[in-house]
Amino acid sequence: MDSVEQTIAYEDFAGTLVKRKPVYELAKRIQDVVLASTAVVLLSPLLGLIALIVRLSSPGPVIYKQYNVVGRYGRLMTVYKFRTMFTHMDDEIHRKTIARFVKGEQIDSIDKDGEKVPVYKMTKDPRVTPIGAILRKFGLDELPQLVNVLKGEMSLVGPRAPLLYEYEHYAPRHKIRLEVMPGITGLYQVTARSSVPFEQMIDIDLDYVQRRSWLFDLKIMLLTPWVLITGKGAY
Repeated sequence: MDSVEQTIAYEDFAGTLVKRKPVYELAKRIQDVVLASTAVVLLSPLLGLIALIVRLSSPGPVIYKQYNVVGRYGRLMTVYKFRTMFTHMDDEIHRKTIARFVKGEQIDSIDKDGEKVPVYKMTKDPRVTPIGAILRKFGLDELPQLVNVLKGEMSLVGPRAPLLYEYEHYAPRHKIRLEVMPGITGLYQVTARSSVPFEQMIDIDLDYVQRRSWLFDLKIMLLTPWVLITGKGAY
């Protein structure tokens, strides 16, 4: 990614809108490094198994490098995931879906208790492999983002990092959520996860930004395994 786009993204944050919490941020960084390092070691057998399954299930690399992801203060980064899609797929369908999501439009619906429930995410993405759908449902595709945490680009807990073509639709209010480190999990992921429109997602993220603390982060991390096990809100 060239430096021009990096500068354009960063200049949107010339004036900070969020109160800094240096003691909390230092403690959070130490916690991220310790927990991410421990997770990489303890989960290495699972990571190896997933890598093997992805390799055998469809042609293509095991790790998918997602470029043009917008991190804190608009800095662009590359995020690592287990590959869940067929290779050489056009991203136009996702670009259109993201544009609709930011506009507040319902993307799809599912049957629940005999009624149609609105969903603000594609539930049947034709680009996703059968194995990829399982990995996404339980959040296993995001485990390689532990590398992004160790690199200091992400945190274990924080708002979801958008792609650049999502960020390009943002109004100034939406960008406030990017004044803290993006996370692998977050308040939105454990409370709403695809079940609320874009503006409500922003409200949830801004609530986290204002209330963020070590104990709040710990609570979110403790809630995350249950959300992943149930697959709630994942498609």
